[in-house]
Amino acid sequence: MSLLRFLSRRVLGVALAAAPLLAPCVAASAQRPAARATARDAYWPEPGPRWAHRTPAQVGIDSAGLAAAIAFAIASEAKAPRNLEVAHYQTFGREPFGQAVGPFAERGDPSGVVLRHGYIVAEWGDPERVDMTFSVTKSFLSSTVGVAFDRGMIRDLNDRVREYVGPVMTVGVAGSPTDRRAERMGTSELLRPFDSPHNRTITWDHLLRQTSDWEGTLWGKPEWADRPTGTPAEWTTRARKAPGSTYEYNDVRVNALALAATSVWRRPLPEVLREHVMDPIGASPTWRWFGYDDAWIVVDGQAIQSVSGGGHWGGGMFISAHDLARFGHLTLRRGRWRDRQILSDAWVTRALTPTPAQTDYGFMNWFLNTDRKRWPSAPANAFAHLGNGTNVVYVDPDRDLVAVVRWIENGAVDGFLQRLLAAVDGARTASASGR
Repeated sequence: MSLLRFLSRRVLGVALAAAPLLAPCVAASAQRPAARATARDAYWPEPGPRWAHRTPAQVGIDSAGLAAAIAFAIASEAKAPRNLEVAHYQTFGREPFGQAVGPFAERGDPSGVVLRHGYIVAEWGDPERVDMTFSVTKSFLSSTVGVAFDRGMIRDLNDRVREYVGPVMTVGVAGSPTDRRAERMGTSELLRPFDSPHNRTITWDHLLRQTSDWEGTLWGKPEWADRPTGTPAEWTTRARKAPGSTYEYNDVRVNALALAATSVWRRPLPEVLREHVMDPIGASPTWRWFGYDDAWIVVDGQAIQSVSGGGHWGGGMFISAHDLARFGHLTLRRGRWRDRQILSDAWVTRALTPTPAQTDYGFMNWFLNTDRKRWPSAPANAFAHLGNGTNVVYVDPDRDLVAVVRWIENGAVDGFLQRLLAAVDGARTASASGR
């Protein structure tokens, strides 16, 4: 049996670690889809497992080239331990205050999904397995802010966040109303995360673009302890940069955004995401969004967990490759799902607008390919939702293509894209030449 035929067979009941499982043809279409579908006439997958498949040939992809791209992704499996808590303590856990405060889980085999024109063309590993997704969580977080903006709950992204966030009461942690120690008498029991002279100047846009330079400690994590650089003596004393002037990837500040968004919604953000994004796009009921052990606040008399924007200290979004593919398809279609605009086109345009201080970053976590610096093999208008691991949701508007790749070495991502896009472009060239 040839390698190509082996890679193209559907294997039932047994997952073969050595080879990808390319999706089968469901029903031959009478007409090949157009090179690029518009949002209104595009194919939209049904909820749950009712998602139509097409063979590579039906959607204009060279099957041998696609098989080679997937084999490369599997061979480039991330080298970090599969036990993600162990991996944490070999990396971020070595930072100051680096102890885990949210759940970790052992990850599965490398997995992924390739969509073209909305159809599943290939899948490998176990695309229904729910795994951590680390900073891809930030794209879901920013989407809850986007829905609030679209609904007028946030009037202007250049508004100061302080105008929307009142005093925050925490629940069940040292210094909270349940732990009023005598030595704390006279000390405020409320969090005021945007009240310092610097923090009161921060806008929603600054937080979304990671240019706020927010100062403070949240959920036991000082902002300076996240990926600390420079001279330790200056970690707590350095002068603050004007918001908007400097980009710094920082999960404490991301969690400050999550707290601010929770204050606006006055509801748990996972509930907001489920109602306004995940259920409308037909996502499974298996995804979970976790916060930290002590990140609980009181809102309108109810205890709510303020979830994290990633898995830097544990927690974040736990989700399957299939559900990630749905979210990628939503962003490919510029926030539209069938006849419903989940995220406004205006919001997607803002999310894809380069940050002046970091031109390959839009809103969190929409990574851009400005000047093809991030992925030389991909077009400049491609973008991705990225997280540690590495977890990739690659979106290519030119080719009407989405690829979810999980647990690949970060340095191998461009190699995967080079092979995948060659499979698409090679089939296009062959078709144009009449072969």
